[in-house]
Amino acid sequence: MEEGGSSGGVTKKFMYINRRAPYGTIYALEGLEVVLIGAAFEQDVSMVFLDDGVFQLKKGQNTEEAEMKNFSPAYRALAMYDVEKLYVEKESMEQRGLTADDLIVPVEILSTSELADLMEQQDVILEY
Repeated sequence: MEEGGSSGGVTKKFMYINRRAPYGTIYALEGLEVVLIGAAFEQDVSMVFLDDGVFQLKKGQNTEEAEMKNFSPAYRALAMYDVEKLYVEKESMEQRGLTADDLIVPVEILSTSELADLMEQQDVILEY
């Protein structure tokens, strides 16, 4: 069968990079939706949170001023879709005064160079 055929096809490694704050734009929410869709198609999905993207995983988000629904609890649903490869850049988290205890889901904390190595192993990288 050709790649992607009904016999299962070839699983590709998709990495979704989240760099933006969770509210104020639609990027974070749309990125999460794309990840859930990709996972439904049984791809090997991982998510990386860099820069202000680390705030997407912060516990206790108050979204009143942004006048947007708090969608952070949706990150807890990722495990049900077998999306368990969640990575946070150590430097981004530290620069924003966050620790693993501040995050809504368990993550693997990697240095910038460790993330670069991980990115080299991916077939597709999408950034939000």
